[in-house]
Amino acid sequence: MVSTIQVLPKEVVHLITAGEVIDSLASVVRELVENSLDAGATRIVVSIWPEQWRVRVADNGCGMNLEDLQRAASAHSTSKIKSCADLWKINSLGFRGEALHSLTTLADLEIWSRPGTSVSPLFTGGTEGGGNGWRVVYGYGGEAAHIEVAAIAPGTVVTVSNLFGNCSARRQGLPSVAQQMKAVQATIQQIALCHPQVAWQVWQNGREWFTISPAATMGKLLPQLLHQVRPSDLQELQVELPNSRQDSLYLVVGLPDRCHRHRLDWLRVAVNGRIVKAPEIEQTILGAFHRTLPRDRYPICCLHLLISPDQINWNRNPAKTEIYLNDLSYWQQQINQAIEQAFQINSATLKEAVHTTRVGKLIKAAEEQGSYNTNPSTPSTSRQSLQRGEPPQRAASSTPHTLKAVGQVNNTYIVAEHPGGLWLVEQHIAHERVLYEQLCDRWQIVSVEAPIILYQLSPAQVSQLQRIGLDIEPFGEQLWAVRSIPAMLQQREDMADAILELSWGGDLQTAQVAVACRSAIRNGTPLSLPEMQQILDDWQRTRNPRTCPHGRPIYLSLEESALARFFRRHWVIGKSHGI
Repeated sequence: MVSTIQVLPKEVVHLITAGEVIDSLASVVRELVENSLDAGATRIVVSIWPEQWRVRVADNGCGMNLEDLQRAASAHSTSKIKSCADLWKINSLGFRGEALHSLTTLADLEIWSRPGTSVSPLFTGGTEGGGNGWRVVYGYGGEAAHIEVAAIAPGTVVTVSNLFGNCSARRQGLPSVAQQMKAVQATIQQIALCHPQVAWQVWQNGREWFTISPAATMGKLLPQLLHQVRPSDLQELQVELPNSRQDSLYLVVGLPDRCHRHRLDWLRVAVNGRIVKAPEIEQTILGAFHRTLPRDRYPICCLHLLISPDQINWNRNPAKTEIYLNDLSYWQQQINQAIEQAFQINSATLKEAVHTTRVGKLIKAAEEQGSYNTNPSTPSTSRQSLQRGEPPQRAASSTPHTLKAVGQVNNTYIVAEHPGGLWLVEQHIAHERVLYEQLCDRWQIVSVEAPIILYQLSPAQVSQLQRIGLDIEPFGEQLWAVRSIPAMLQQREDMADAILELSWGGDLQTAQVAVACRSAIRNGTPLSLPEMQQILDDWQRTRNPRTCPHGRPIYLSLEESALARFFRRHWVIGKSHGI
C-alpha cells in the first residue's frame, strides 16, 4: 500500500487559516467524524464518556497502513492536499492536517487501523485488502510512542482520552455535561443531514444513546431528527444548474401550511457536505418565506449547495464553518427561484392533507397500487423517483394543477375538483393572496378628486401615511385631508376606514397586507361559478399559493386515494358480498 499522508510544505501551511479547532467534546467528535467520512465510511459508531473526557469514533472506511499511521498526528500532515494549487480544488471535509496533532497536545491519542478493500476517492494512494491491523499510541506533539500489531476489522478506531487533562482551566470554562452532550448531538445531526447515506450509532457511557438510519435523501432523513415532522410536510427539490461546472442545489423545505417552528433553529445551509454559517444566504431564505408563515413562526429549511471547489474559499475560519462564496448574488437568485418552485401546487408537489395522511397509516401499503385510483398517471417522474428512494429531480416540466370550481359551501369555501381528488379553498384568503402579490408587484398610489377627510390623527399616524406614500395635509382644526390613496381602494365605500387602518403603523409590506385583506372578497359572499373559477385560476398562478400573507393555510385537499380508502373501493367484490 502506497503511503498517502504527507507533511505539507511550509508555503502551503502559511496559506491555511490556522487556529485551535479543538475546544470541546463536540469539536473532537466533529473532526474525527469528518476524517471517517473522508475515508469513505458508510457506518460510524461514536462512543462518549463525558465524565471521563473520553471519545471514541469507529468507522468502516478505507483505513491506514503503518507508514500513514506514524505520520497521521504530525503537524500539518494530510493526505488530502499537497500543493498551494490544491487549496482551490478542495473536495474533502478536512485538509489542514491539524486536528489529530492538536489532540496529541491536549489529550491521550490512540489509533487502531487496518487497510480494507474499500477505497476513498479523496485519497491519492490506493489500498490493498488483507493488510495487517496496527495500534499506535501517540506522545505529546504527535510522535508515535508505541506501535504494535492489532486484530481489527478493516477501518479505523480513534480513541481520545483525558481531554484537556493538562489544562484544568479549559475544563472548568466549558459548559455543563448536559450542554456539551446536546452540542455533540447537534453536531452529529448536522453532519448526518449532509451525508444521509451513512448509518450512525451513538453511545453514551456504554449505553446506546441514539441511532440514525441511512436514507436516500436529506428529506427522507429529516423526519428521524424532527419527530413531529411527517414526510408529507416536506417538499424536496434538486436543481441541476445550467452551467459548465455542473453545480447543483438541493433543497428541503417544510411547507408553510404544514409545519413551522417557534424558533429559528431549523434553517440549515450546507456547502459541499458541510453545514456552514452563511448569513447572506440565510437572509435570502427568510426573505423567500416572508408573508407565508404565521406571526413569530420560523421556517424549516435545509439547503445543500454542491459547488465547484474553485468557487469557494474555506480559509475564512479555522473550523471551516464560514466560507467565502464567489458570485453570491447568483446563488441568492437560484435559491429564491428554487423555494418559489417548491411552494407551487402542481402534480409534482401535491401532497395529501394532514388528516388523509393519518388515515393512510391504517391502510396497507400495497393498496396504493389498487385499481380504484382513477388517476394513476398523476405523480410526476420526480415524485415516483422519491418513492423509489432515488434523489428528486427538478420538476420544471410540471404543469400547474387544474382546478375546476363546482360549488360553494356556506358562501365561504369554494369546492374545487381536480384530476386527483377534491379541494376546499377558502375564498377570502385565496383572493387575499392574489391581491397581496399584485400589490407587491404593482404598488400604485393614485390621486382622488374629492379628498378623504380624517379626524383627530396623531403625529405618528400622519407620519405613517406619509411613509407609505400617501399625500396628506392639514385641513382645519383636528382635520386632515388625504389626496392620494392605494389604487386598489379607489372603488371602495369604506376608504376612510381603510386609510385609518393603514395609519396604525408597520412597513410598506404591512400596509400592502392590510389593503389586500380589506379588498379581498369577504367570506359569506355568494359567488357564481365563473367568479369562483377566476379566483382559483388567479390563485394557482401566485408565487406562494399555500398560505395567505398572515400564514393561514388556504386549501384543504382530499385526494382520490383517500376517498377510495374511506369508501373501501379496494375490496374484492366477491368478499364484500360475503362470498
